[in-house]
Amino acid sequence: MMCDLETGICGPVGEGNTGIQLIDLTAPSKKIDIYYVTDPICSHCWALEPTLRKFMEEYGQYFNMHTLMGGLLEKWDGFTDVSNGISDPADVAGHWREVGEHSRMPIDGSFWFEDPVTSSYIPSRVYKVIQQKDDSLAPVFLRRAREAVFPFNQNIGSDQILIKIINEIGLNGEEIVKESHLPAAQESLQEDFQMAGRLGVRGFPTIVFLNEEQKGIKVVGARPLENYIEALKQMLPEENIQAKNAPTLKTVLQKDGLLFSREIEELYNLEQKDVVAFVEKELTTGSYVVEEILGEKYIKMNK
Repeated sequence: MMCDLETGICGPVGEGNTGIQLIDLTAPSKKIDIYYVTDPICSHCWALEPTLRKFMEEYGQYFNMHTLMGGLLEKWDGFTDVSNGISDPADVAGHWREVGEHSRMPIDGSFWFEDPVTSSYIPSRVYKVIQQKDDSLAPVFLRRAREAVFPFNQNIGSDQILIKIINEIGLNGEEIVKESHLPAAQESLQEDFQMAGRLGVRGFPTIVFLNEEQKGIKVVGARPLENYIEALKQMLPEENIQAKNAPTLKTVLQKDGLLFSREIEELYNLEQKDVVAFVEKELTTGSYVVEEILGEKYIKMNK
């Protein structure tokens, strides 16, 4: 403890006691853990993307997000989804199209008739390998894989498709896909399955909110934003939960590359009819393109 003639401060030496500093008393005093249990070919997880994006952008300061692979489809031999009438690959296409039309997150699904995904464990293992190499790129891969399989109708169980996606996010696709076939990748994936089991997860998407006492709330299925906000408030009753402003459209697109109309509507509280005008106002002419697939517009940045 000393008093400094130059700074005019009496107090502990160091400890940030210098000059003019910014403080933020709105920062949460503690965070909770959120476990998002999902699968690369989970159609309702794709439908949840707009809501989950908004929740993470506006309330992410209150939690640490952990994404777990759930293992939706190990193989077709013996697989049956009675509730959706699915017992072989051809049954999936109609269900997917229905989910896409209902959510307005476009899904083609016709590849199921010709070149179906044989197991969702294949892209899930790739996710785990990438997560171990660079945790920040794992969600980027998952998003790109979902874009490939749902609207753009590509089999993400194919090594060549996966290599292409991985290369595009700046990693060595051949090396990572090769690693994903090794026993260590399956062991890592099995750890996710075990954690999902401990959380009591039986379907996807499921989002589990846990506090320091390992008590929490489980939200099952693709739910409206209000459900996740309410769960967060229940988990942090002493916090004054407030939404941050969403980042600018330019910022989001520069990070993610592509957004569907439904995602822009959700993130910025817009009507569908107002999206194009909003995009024109927010982005510089020539910096982006507006395209359409399955009746839904999407925006992507020019390279």
